[in-house]
Amino acid sequence: MVSRPHGGRLVNRVVSGRRREALLAEARELHKIEVSMDIASDIRNIAYGAYSPLTGFLTSDDYEHVLHDMRLSDDTPWTIPIVLDVSREELGDVREGDDVALTLGGEAIAIMRVEDIYGWDKEEHARSVYKTKDPAHPGVRKTYGMKELLIGGPLDLIKEVSYAGFEKYSLNPAETRVLFKEKGWKTIVAFQTRNVPHLGHEYVQKAALTFVDGLLIHPLVGWKKRGDYRDEVIVAAYEALIKHYYPRDSVVFSVLWMQMRYAGPREAVHHAIVRKNFGCTHFIVGRDHAGVGNYYGPYEAWDIFSEFPDLGITPLFIRESFYCRKCGGMVNAKICPHGDEYRVRISGTKIRQMIMAGKKPPETMMRPEVAEVVLRFKNPFVE
Repeated sequence: MVSRPHGGRLVNRVVSGRRREALLAEARELHKIEVSMDIASDIRNIAYGAYSPLTGFLTSDDYEHVLHDMRLSDDTPWTIPIVLDVSREELGDVREGDDVALTLGGEAIAIMRVEDIYGWDKEEHARSVYKTKDPAHPGVRKTYGMKELLIGGPLDLIKEVSYAGFEKYSLNPAETRVLFKEKGWKTIVAFQTRNVPHLGHEYVQKAALTFVDGLLIHPLVGWKKRGDYRDEVIVAAYEALIKHYYPRDSVVFSVLWMQMRYAGPREAVHHAIVRKNFGCTHFIVGRDHAGVGNYYGPYEAWDIFSEFPDLGITPLFIRESFYCRKCGGMVNAKICPHGDEYRVRISGTKIRQMIMAGKKPPETMMRPEVAEVVLRFKNPFVE
């Protein structure tokens, strides 16, 4: 059956009707804290249940447990701290127990009950979450740029907020659960990505799909590091792949507005938990999943799942694939007996270099329809 939400209940903190009107009026009188687009995406993911069982930003007790034990204080697995940072000036005279309005572009989008105000050690945070204190790591660099205080407590979403341009591709967890049920899918595998698809991605998706009822292709849109593919490029590339190479009734495509953190193994577990909340029963864990540079071992993101027998979603570890000219298709070392002279290794870095040079990657690396779509963009990469 479709997976139970993490923690047992799908959180819904989206306010509607008369209560929403009352809270919108209340927000005008409350102390206001302006948030970034990244924080706005976390607010939305909390409110719609993608981060179930969280009902708001972490209080200090939960924060410390997540940092050091990779679990919430009630022992529920949770690996990435979802926190709201503020400066003393922004906080003003707000005290624990007060309500504040969280604003985006000056407009109130949520009301938060401030249950906890606490300091934090950025270096300890970086070391625990990213396994490094090196500011060259994009997640660490971002951490060092955050403000000196964290505030935690439950929130209510009072104004719809979305990542502009991707509304038609966005499904919330309640919607995917209904959709999977309508399709009659009992087992669903999710594929997380921040890249345009090459043949290696297609291979692992279809290998996993062989054993389940349906596939959720779920790319992230939102903040990414320089050199990653732009969101609109990823969406257009997947539209082309699905149109030409997937049976219509086997795949659901939806984007997830959530920033990349590049936290390697911890983020792999986080990605799995989020997809569990969308109703998925299985999750494809990539080699060096959510990694960057050489900060994590190639299979650390696989090994960490052994620490979470109670995760409630099945990780799938599919071997690295390559194109074999002798076999005439995508294979892996377990099923291909031929030597290196027949094998074409698919390198994301090489594909990027070809695209930057305006060259079409060969069909042993990328579907021609996908390559053509990507090359239509003047600059397909984040600057």
